[in-house]
Amino acid sequence: MAADDRLEDDELARRLREAHRRVRMLPASEKERQARRYLSICDLAKRDPQRAAARLEAFLTSLDSVSDTPREGENTLGD
Repeated sequence: MAADDRLEDDELARRLREAHRRVRMLPASEKERQARRYLSICDLAKRDPQRAAARLEAFLTSLDSVSDTPREGENTLGD
């Protein structure tokens, strides 16, 4: 594996962890459906990391519209 491939894999892994954290924080009514989508992306990442990265980006964008889950560093108190 080339060093550049490793960097891309690390970025994909970081984004997958972010998605997992965000799905975990969803309300129960949305969590199950979104968790299934997340798992399918994880499965795809084993076979085709580039395609999984594209699907993951779309998934994260859809999570933005599904809930108001705060991201790291965001203040939920409305200062």
